[in-house]
Amino acid sequence: MNKRILIVDDSFYMRTMLKNMLTDAGYEVVGEAANGAQAVEMANATTPDLITLDVILPDNTGLDVLKSIRQTQPNAKVVMCSAVGQEVIVNEAIESGALAYIVKPFSEEKVLEIVGAALQDNSTETAA
Repeated sequence: MNKRILIVDDSFYMRTMLKNMLTDAGYEVVGEAANGAQAVEMANATTPDLITLDVILPDNTGLDVLKSIRQTQPNAKVVMCSAVGQEVIVNEAIESGALAYIVKPFSEEKVLEIVGAALQDNSTETAA
């Protein structure tokens, strides 16, 4: 069975790019959310194997969304994905339960490496 992934990003372009990368690699994208409210709702409805989560969303921060998702799904695997690569935000994301943090712009190779590692092992904690 293919691993199921939920993509959360306010940019349609980024969602499409991630979706293409992931589906081409054999993953199943179970949904796309453009804001925090959609993200929490879709995460609870689809219980994906992994969530890619942008830090900057129009209605909330990705960190707050991460915390909300982890309240109902404490074992949710989340990879933060953002153009904001400040160390304090990366650290807070990891402390809040994110397995990894990918800084935009990113390469397909790096995304697939981090997603693959996150799906393999809960102890993956990296920033790229």
